[in-house]
Amino acid sequence: MAKYRKLGKTSSQRKALLRNQVTMLILNGRITTTEARAKEVKKIAEKIIALGIREKDNYETVTVTAKVPRKDKDGKREKEVVDGKKVTIFDEVEKEIKKDLPSRLHARHQMLKVFYDVKQVPAEPQGRKKNTRKVDLCAKVFDEIAPKYANRNGGFTRMVKIGPRKGDAAMMVILELV
Repeated sequence: MAKYRKLGKTSSQRKALLRNQVTMLILNGRITTTEARAKEVKKIAEKIIALGIREKDNYETVTVTAKVPRKDKDGKREKEVVDGKKVTIFDEVEKEIKKDLPSRLHARHQMLKVFYDVKQVPAEPQGRKKNTRKVDLCAKVFDEIAPKYANRNGGFTRMVKIGPRKGDAAMMVILELV
């Protein structure tokens, strides 16, 4: 008996498909796909969420000083002339950051092996390039999803059948986080 479904694809295509669908499931909370694909995605997603639950509180808080550029009322950096050159003015700020302990760092690396990089692009065209930002899916798993499912022993996803697909009659399902 096989350990996984081949889904009619080569290994590289199959891995890319599953990585993409797991990434979208964690990002959006639900995806629509075929039943066979959903069963494979469910396995991977459940393992990632369980990993997040196990390591969600495994960090220490550290205070660091950071140099932050001073900005004017328009949001532009303030500059001053030093030795005939314009130089940005920096302020030192105290920040508290979460420092992962080794087991949480390992869990983060395991998640990063599965997740693709996701960029959030604003809908309005004005300032689209400037306001594009990278989404940290590992942080989303640790900070949002894991606390929500902390008291649950598995079963973090749900499959809802929505009927056959029109073209080839493959059974379509909605895979969502419970």
